Amino acid sequence: MLARDMGNETGESARDGAPANPSASALRETEFDLGRGALDATGSTAACDATPPGARAVHPVASGIGERTTADHGQRLHAVRSTTVALAAPLSAEDCQPQSMPDASPVKWHLAHTTWFFDQFVLAPRGRAVAPDWSEIFNSYYVGIGPRHARPRRGLLTRPTLDEVLEFRARVDERLGELITGDATAVERDRIELGLNHEQQHQELILMDVLHLFSNNPLAPAYAARSVPASLDAQVPPSIEPIEVPAGLHVVGRDPAAGRFVFDNETPAHRVFLEAFALASRPSSCAEYAAFIDDGGYERPELWTSDGWDAVQREGWSAPLYWSRTADGTRQRFGLTGRAPLVGNEPVQHLSWYEADAFARWSGARLPREHEWEVAIAQAFPKWCRAADLDPRERPTLDPGAHVTRRAHLGPRALLASRVEPGDGWEWTASDYAPYPGFAPLPGALGEYNGKFMSGQLVLRGGSFATAPGHTRASYRNFFWHAARWPFTGVRLAWDR
Repeated sequence: MLARDMGNETGESARDGAPANPSASALRETEFDLGRGALDATGSTAACDATPPGARAVHPVASGIGERTTADHGQRLHAVRSTTVALAAPLSAEDCQPQSMPDASPVKWHLAHTTWFFDQFVLAPRGRAVAPDWSEIFNSYYVGIGPRHARPRRGLLTRPTLDEVLEFRARVDERLGELITGDATAVERDRIELGLNHEQQHQELILMDVLHLFSNNPLAPAYAARSVPASLDAQVPPSIEPIEVPAGLHVVGRDPAAGRFVFDNETPAHRVFLEAFALASRPSSCAEYAAFIDDGGYERPELWTSDGWDAVQREGWSAPLYWSRTADGTRQRFGLTGRAPLVGNEPVQHLSWYEADAFARWSGARLPREHEWEVAIAQAFPKWCRAADLDPRERPTLDPGAHVTRRAHLGPRALLASRVEPGDGWEWTASDYAPYPGFAPLPGALGEYNGKFMSGQLVLRGGSFATAPGHTRASYRNFFWHAARWPFTGVRLAWDR
């Protein structure tokens, strides 16, 4: 999902589905309410129980997507596109320009790139592209499209201005709205749906990249105020009740069903044999990771892979990214709501794969393989999986407020029970990111979306507080390289049986 876009490049709608065109100065006045349903407005879906293996998937969405009503398409376009603008609302034009490191991108670039996707893959084939001259600077990694501006130099793109990018968004949205209410083909509607899911991934990227940017400012600015105060008394995490899974044959992955979106890297559904194992009933906590640090975890090479130990020595790691200590030794964490004392029973985040693996070894456990994670989560949290499979208009009736709480915190929820569903932070697995048997990428340049990154990266599962809820499904596969720390990444332990 995310690693390709990060490192190489997870109200009432208008009648035609096009959002209004706010200026840069008006961005800060845009409604910013992560507790409402804007990010919930997704057509993405997956069930806990994988569909039986069937015909090989050749498209990331089923043709049934195109059978939705025009109103549904217009409302979804408006909901997703306006949410992205709302995420930029707390930011100044100056905040939207810088690039904190080569792996991150400026907010202005995210706003433009997600619009370029529609301009290139939906409007251009009809000869209606709004800004074809901008393709080189906002094309992320699609070699088949043409030249691309160097990724580490995105922060130097002072032109187009933020106002011009917002105007670009408005004009593209207007033409998409006309297409939706006009003669859009099923293929075009499917591409729009892919573009909206792609944009929802960038919504999480915006929050990740803003956090990294602000962490480099000595003033430690907050992206937004925390509306739900943390309980500093909640320092002791609850016990773990392992999810026991006997040895056997299981179906994993997804095949597209009518009207149900899945990314091509989730397909096709297929059978795997798993030996008996157990998965932790909750993610590991900050307090548990602090104990690893206090026991010399970053000073014991026997806990680390060779590459991991080299990274510790080279980078000087001694704690997760964004952790620090006050003068009196109190641990604190920097997040989207600013700097605050560390809360012991919150899920630990901003771990590299190397750190998650070393912590698991220190804990007498290991990282789960991705199919173990999928099967165990499906067994333990069927309600969570069913919620991802519902129409967005029905989804809030299941577990109301869960995602609202996460967004109000702009961070993970405290671990208050022994069994905690995924969705507060991405969970590292021990599995290489590789194609499933029978995997077939999309034809043409869109085939570069996932397939070409299936080398040298690791799979993560579950989703974070910043992930669009429709993307938090059991079959969803995120991926990063081993040393990535700025995503919202944590760990859930596993054991052999």
